[in-house]
Amino acid sequence: MQRKGIGFSQVYDIRAVRILVPEIRDCYATLGLVHGLWRNIPNEFDDYIANPKENGYRSLHTAVIGPEGKILEVQIRTTQMHEESELGVCAHWRYKKSDVPSNLASSYEEKIAWLRQVLDLNDVVGDSGDVVEQFSSDLAQDRVYVFTPNGDVVNLTYGATPLDFAYHVHTEIGHRCRGAKVNGAIVPLTYTLQTGERVEILTSRQGVPKRDWLQSGLGYLRTSRARAKVQHWFKAQAREDNVDAGRHLLEREFRRLALTSVDYRRVADKVHMPTVDDMFAAVGAGDLVYATVLNAAQSLVEKRTEPQLQVARPGSDPLSRGQIRVQGVGNLLTHMAGCCKPLPGDAITGFITRVRGVSIHRSDCGRLLDLQESAPERMIEVAWGESPRENYEVDVAIEAYDRQGLLRDITHLFANARINVLAIATQTNKKKHTATMRLTVEVPDLGALSKLLERISRLSNVVSVARVSE
Repeated sequence: MQRKGIGFSQVYDIRAVRILVPEIRDCYATLGLVHGLWRNIPNEFDDYIANPKENGYRSLHTAVIGPEGKILEVQIRTTQMHEESELGVCAHWRYKKSDVPSNLASSYEEKIAWLRQVLDLNDVVGDSGDVVEQFSSDLAQDRVYVFTPNGDVVNLTYGATPLDFAYHVHTEIGHRCRGAKVNGAIVPLTYTLQTGERVEILTSRQGVPKRDWLQSGLGYLRTSRARAKVQHWFKAQAREDNVDAGRHLLEREFRRLALTSVDYRRVADKVHMPTVDDMFAAVGAGDLVYATVLNAAQSLVEKRTEPQLQVARPGSDPLSRGQIRVQGVGNLLTHMAGCCKPLPGDAITGFITRVRGVSIHRSDCGRLLDLQESAPERMIEVAWGESPRENYEVDVAIEAYDRQGLLRDITHLFANARINVLAIATQTNKKKHTATMRLTVEVPDLGALSKLLERISRLSNVVSVARVSE
């Protein structure tokens, strides 16, 4: 009414009836019957069969004064016209939805026209190579159209990966997927597909999904449909297998982060699991990502309930101010011990030094245990403050088989994660063709470190990567 500048009484399609008939000639015969039963309203008849709309919509529209003197719109069309109207590009909800901008509607129609051209040309040519060359520049921002090895077109969500493609083709292909080729070249399963690319999935005979595929931070799956299929597969496995797999996954992750004093019972309560085995089973089945468990463990360490006072006094080292709280003591300097370099989330203990205030160690630090034996009276309880500093130094050790470009690939991951590398030392054994690296980096917390270590472990030739505790 606002768009056309008309009153309510001039809106003739508030009440409407649709009549479906077999043939086009039946449309006009039915129109005559309708006008014979009720008086039609002048200038409210549209023949979209003789003059279809630009989007291909066809139908007869007429407005009459129907039963009880109420205005009624009558739409008359064939069954074929109805299917095209409801399911084709001229569907009412696509082009007439009030909250959809006109530019989006036209963009949608352009994409459908593009896809129809691809299908038509592909049927004629038979080889998608020429089709790709012609249409690779016509990109759709919200959808991706890629080719199978046989030249069939697959429609995926923008940002989809080869693994999403595999699950779209068939669930078993997704389960057995072990690699992918795009335009003939091997790509990682986290590769982002682009419109016009030809995708080939490499499978194994008895492959099964990997739990890492469900970790959102790793970027294997971008579509909810593929993720649901992987989760369903793991749910179908025996509970004992899921418990063992979940325990192995969490223990491996905590071990890689050098966390040796995790209270699994408290962590299970934090993630709302009745028992520790339930938590392991949920992780193993893919219902609970291990990053959530890691964050829960970290929050349990950070949120101590004892009344505490700030350690650092105004004017002290800015890197130490506001990080550590010491029970019952204030106005003290603190510094992070260089032997274990604790991170927020680590269990920590303080040692009162003679000249540098309180030295903060991880509770399982070997050096701290020696100090505890020699001077137990100088131990002091500490905890992380509410506003820890932005970045902490941590040492990372990498073992790998040496190859050209290994160091470049590793530093590229750090750059993409926006993590600063403070120092790096590399030693190569030419006889064994191995390389040992030790890096000192700055990370904000354990979660960021966990994600980084996982990505490094995915690089080719990398044997192990772990945080160095001492």
